[in-house]
Amino acid sequence: MQTLQTTSLRVVDNKLWILDQQALPQQKNWLHADSVEALVGHIHALRVRGAPLIGLSASLLLALLGERGLSRKELTHALETLRAARPTAVNLMNNLDRMKEALAQENVAAALEAEAVRLVQEDRELCDRIARAGSQLVKPGSRLLTHCNTGGLATAGVGTALGVIAQAFDEGKVANVWVDETRPLLQGGRLTAWELGELGIPYQLITDSMAASLMAQGLVDAIWVGADRIAANGDVANKIGTYSLAVLAKFHHIPFYVAAPQTTLDPDCPNGAAIPIEQRAPAEVTGVAGSFGAVQWAPENARVYNPAFDVTPAALISGWVLDSGVVTPDDVANGRFKK
Repeated sequence: MQTLQTTSLRVVDNKLWILDQQALPQQKNWLHADSVEALVGHIHALRVRGAPLIGLSASLLLALLGERGLSRKELTHALETLRAARPTAVNLMNNLDRMKEALAQENVAAALEAEAVRLVQEDRELCDRIARAGSQLVKPGSRLLTHCNTGGLATAGVGTALGVIAQAFDEGKVANVWVDETRPLLQGGRLTAWELGELGIPYQLITDSMAASLMAQGLVDAIWVGADRIAANGDVANKIGTYSLAVLAKFHHIPFYVAAPQTTLDPDCPNGAAIPIEQRAPAEVTGVAGSFGAVQWAPENARVYNPAFDVTPAALISGWVLDSGVVTPDDVANGRFKK
């Protein structure tokens, strides 16, 4: 396969490498992801994360496995194993559906490579379209709030919600970005803060529980988040803590926008209640681990509830910004996301 580079993925000498997002920002470690078992492990540990990036990493690995001469049966098994790695993020399913079509072609290896490279390029282009469409909704002097990480670390391009923010900043419309730390794994504090710093965009890091106070003081002009799945009725699954921001935004009359690619839409999913929500390890809540080591602050026998995502009802969303343009609540009410 040709050499390929994004912020978080590399294909060099027919090997897949991933940037360890658990080690950022203190360390920039590139790790091998040359087997299905390795990549699934990276996905589960969130060393690879972000709905678009997960789908792209799985697609690239399948293409590399095809070049190594695996049979159709072996490649199909690998595909289905990767499909089960992250049940909430529908981008993974959509990308693998396209790779499955490539598996049916006569020259399997060439078809898999072409489709995987095409998916990466499409992601770069759709990120640019999302950024341009979303920036039109940002008013001059805006103080924006975002949750989790939706930039180049999570995509092949400039990102989704963070791509919108970067585009609007380049147009001189962003005064400050409030960055939720995003508990329990701090993707905002570790990753979004790092990306904004690299881009030269002014930001302030806050704990998740500070957002309400900022809104009450009139210090937030709009909220921008990404999505892991958008149901046919417009409900959105995203990183845990997104729903509470939407409720607060509604109360304080603040626009709440979702930026995501078309591959995040799931017209077969009727509503948010039908979206599977991944439950993660208790250790993520009872303490913290990172490049610095591990610390536990909760009692050893503490019972833990740790969903990775929550669902924001469509009624709380001001607009969905896709690579096809801005979708309004009226559009969704008229069945825009349905087949």
